[in-house]
Amino acid sequence: MGLGGKATEDAAPVAVVGARLRAARRRRGLTLDQLATATGLTKSFLSRLERDQVSPSVATLVRVCGVLGLGVGELFEPPKTSLVRKAERRRINFGGQDVLESLLTPDTQKDLQVIHSVIDPGGTGGDELYSLGCKVEFVYVIAGNLRLSLVGDTHELAAGDAFTFPGQEPHTWANTSHDAACEVLWVLAPAP
Repeated sequence: MGLGGKATEDAAPVAVVGARLRAARRRRGLTLDQLATATGLTKSFLSRLERDQVSPSVATLVRVCGVLGLGVGELFEPPKTSLVRKAERRRINFGGQDVLESLLTPDTQKDLQVIHSVIDPGGTGGDELYSLGCKVEFVYVIAGNLRLSLVGDTHELAAGDAFTFPGQEPHTWANTSHDAACEVLWVLAPAP
């Protein structure tokens, strides 16, 4: 604070929240008119708020965030992004045979887990069906062929094929080729 209690020019910059409010409003499928009606604020004020042209009171920010389903603190947190370089991938082993598996998502990611697998010829998840603790499982075959076996159902997947199924569905998999590896991406949501 400078003389007389006024902020000096070298004070920390004010956090901009407009873009995050706009993104949250759009994710909820709300127009500015609808948000104005729900909050009791004017469309003009909300438009300027989304462009960081006004400084709202705490009560106003709480009201807008409440309608948008946001915690006020979320507006000031940096976006959660992570980079996992190829050389830094963490090797994992879900128990398959003749498979090299790498985790592509960081350990801090709880909403999603992506696994890259290179399955040698004859490699398999085993004879016994298993399930993972996730809601949805997705598999995408990058190269080669993969046999995906579910209870009472078998699917032969080739390069470019994708398959989505409930994460609790017992399954196993195998590379049935005698001479070519199979490369696969597995996506589990949420991360088990």
